[in-house]
Amino acid sequence: MRLLSAFVIGLIFGLGITISGMINPAKVLNFFDIAGTWDPSLAFVMAGALGVAIPGYRLVFRRPAPAMEPRFQLPDTRVIDRRLVLGSATFGLGWGIAGFCPGGALPALGTGDPTVFLFLAALIGGLLLARVLQSRFPARKPA
Repeated sequence: MRLLSAFVIGLIFGLGITISGMINPAKVLNFFDIAGTWDPSLAFVMAGALGVAIPGYRLVFRRPAPAMEPRFQLPDTRVIDRRLVLGSATFGLGWGIAGFCPGGALPALGTGDPTVFLFLAALIGGLLLARVLQSRFPARKPA
């Protein structure tokens, strides 16, 4: 049941990303081009997502536990450290350069566009590099 649930949720997400046009990197990059061909549609997609997510979280967190797991799996820290900032900056730079975020790139695989496959190969390479760096340079414990 968990696998079916994950599939249906992923399908709905992928359809939403596709219908909104966010699998098109030019549309995403135009959002960042404020002085040129600015396209505000990404802001509307994000606002729509927040309009669903905020009430959804409020509803779900009223429950003592998730429907298909023994407990909620939430971050155990609220510390904003160098790893978080560098990771966020790297994500943002990659999104701004390529026009894809990981969630939008997966549905875009269906287009057969070679740049999507190149982006995902670079994404996987970056994830593997991050794991190697994390094993060599473990996070410092706060004092």
